[in-house]
Amino acid sequence: MTTPDDNAPDLDTLLTTYALGECTTDERTHVEAMLHGPDGSAVSRTIEEIRALAALLKEGADDLPERSASLRRVVLAAAASAPTPRPPRSTNQWWMLGGILGLATAAMVAAMPLLMESTSSEVAMRSTPVAVTRVSLPKASAEQLTSSPKAMAQPTGPARAKEQADGQMPLGDVAGHAIVTLDAAPASPPTAAAPITSPGVWMGGFGGISEPELRRSNHDLRMATPSRERYGSITEDPTKRTPSDPLSTFSIDVDTASYANVRRFLNDGRKPPRDAVRIEELVNYFRYDDPQPKGNAPFSVTVEAAACPWRRGARLVRIGLKGRDVARDARPAGNLVFLVDVSGSMGDPNKLPLVKQALTMLVEELTENDRVAIVTYAGDAGLVLPSTSGDQKERIRAAIDSLSPGGSTHGSAGITLAYEQAAEHFISGGANRVILATDGDLNVGITDDGALVDLITAKAKGGTFLTLLGFGQGNLQDEKMEKLADNGNGMYAYIDGAREARKVLVEQLTGSTITIAKDVKIQVEFNPAVVASYRLLGYENRALANDDFRNDAKDAGEIGAGHGVTALYEIVLVGDPIRHGAEPLKYQPEPTRPTPPSLPIDEATSRELLTVKLRAKRPDGDTSELIEVPLADRGGSFEDASSDLRFAAAVAAFGMILRDSEHRGEATLPMIARIAGGALGSDPGGYRAEFLDLVRRAESAQ
Repeated sequence: MTTPDDNAPDLDTLLTTYALGECTTDERTHVEAMLHGPDGSAVSRTIEEIRALAALLKEGADDLPERSASLRRVVLAAAASAPTPRPPRSTNQWWMLGGILGLATAAMVAAMPLLMESTSSEVAMRSTPVAVTRVSLPKASAEQLTSSPKAMAQPTGPARAKEQADGQMPLGDVAGHAIVTLDAAPASPPTAAAPITSPGVWMGGFGGISEPELRRSNHDLRMATPSRERYGSITEDPTKRTPSDPLSTFSIDVDTASYANVRRFLNDGRKPPRDAVRIEELVNYFRYDDPQPKGNAPFSVTVEAAACPWRRGARLVRIGLKGRDVARDARPAGNLVFLVDVSGSMGDPNKLPLVKQALTMLVEELTENDRVAIVTYAGDAGLVLPSTSGDQKERIRAAIDSLSPGGSTHGSAGITLAYEQAAEHFISGGANRVILATDGDLNVGITDDGALVDLITAKAKGGTFLTLLGFGQGNLQDEKMEKLADNGNGMYAYIDGAREARKVLVEQLTGSTITIAKDVKIQVEFNPAVVASYRLLGYENRALANDDFRNDAKDAGEIGAGHGVTALYEIVLVGDPIRHGAEPLKYQPEPTRPTPPSLPIDEATSRELLTVKLRAKRPDGDTSELIEVPLADRGGSFEDASSDLRFAAAVAAFGMILRDSEHRGEATLPMIARIAGGALGSDPGGYRAEFLDLVRRAESAQ
């Protein structure tokens, strides 16, 4: 590329400084104009490549797989030549920066066969046609490469580099130019194919790779790319003593994102990050056979107790809420706005292409009573499809098919426009909802989490609810999306494939689009005459002050049609031995919990373990209604408990093991498999059976 100003950077260098956040205002304006132009997708991919490579250089090569020795050496060599700190830019320095990143990018492409060779014998990457790639560097940079202790030994003279039998790929120095070469004589011209992708990285096509092969070969790339995923820190609730702290108060949670995300990690052979595991979302991913509510109540309440399988002497209490089912033909008219992130980071196959597939599934379920608008956001927000009748499926599908990635992520602008569209076509008594599909990387406009929460909270007051769908890996901003859903009167699901998209948007259509109760709070009062201590499993991010239970101004969770909510408590009864895992005492009897003085309660109440209190508002109401349900323990064994309690216990114990929780007691993966295997029930959809497979995968996860 030539420019009127000979001192101006070329296109590659301009995109490099934009990706690294080092360009001037004029340069930024120029790049963002290109992102919105006809070549926006290609420009966006280049920027994402540079950012991913910069992250690799910053992190160093320690995180790369051992078998990718060639790539490690190339990255280290490029890193060794990078000037630090960055001096004021000049024409030569522009070329140096662009050249360094260009060298490493080309070397990564050349090293791709080495990365992928051992992933699958079906993908013969070493035989892939690869052309000779020559990348220029200033002479000083080449000397830095050969003299750096971090770089490998360099041959001198005109000898060109080639791949050696031991897999090494040395860099040669020819007249001040570095050369990276792979000797592969193509048997036939390369064919076009879908790009090989990894989180935030686009690599050119290696022809003829099928989707399953592509998924397998992506494993090494995912392992080699530093993750930018963000999860909110979770501090597990401690055990609380009933006499001093008899109340436990929290907001319900119908989110299921954590389970699908954990499944993604385990299917990839990796153990999920500790804070990615939210026990309540694992438990609430599954349907339980609780009864439908009676009369006009929005949900039913079921409470049961049994022996705790992972801690001898303790009891396990399950509280189950079941939202009223709404038949599809009785579903109220829907006013939906699809808010789709089409920024450059959404270009991977498991992001925007999967978003389009998921939304198309939902469109097939709509009728002439529904309306759909489509809003996108990248560098700015745009209205792709004005509000359109749900029976105009061809028009809606065409609008979805037209979506393509490119640009930065101006999430706040998209949120504002989407809620404006929802308000303009608001249906009184209908299902008014924004469905936001993103990886959560909102990096333009309002980007601070607190300010975004304030924005979404203000928009939610207009009566439009939120469904937030997370996509992709490597860049998943889970913490941010959970906060937005919590404060937007919404639910958060993670979509790791077409099957999960169908579950959320087709099988659970009414629950995902129809809210039957909002600001649902639970307060459990434990009887100190019976319960010595208790601990709530999960819901750490949903804890409420006890005084907030009756405060109708305090926001809480929403429950959709047919949705279920389960909460589990581990409790210790008065008089039971204190068991903390220590060895039995030798010189005195094992201490027991003291029995509290007599309380002024009647005989029937004295036998109750607890009372569950719930407050909830109608979807269009402002005043909560109170429900109370007591529980008297009958001392049943775990084996005699309902299949729902037993299966929920298995899932909760699985979450504790994945989190390496200090409260997991005697829980083991074989124990969990045995419990879950005996509590599958009718299992529509086979989701409980799939859980057993995940337990087996967890045994070998790294």
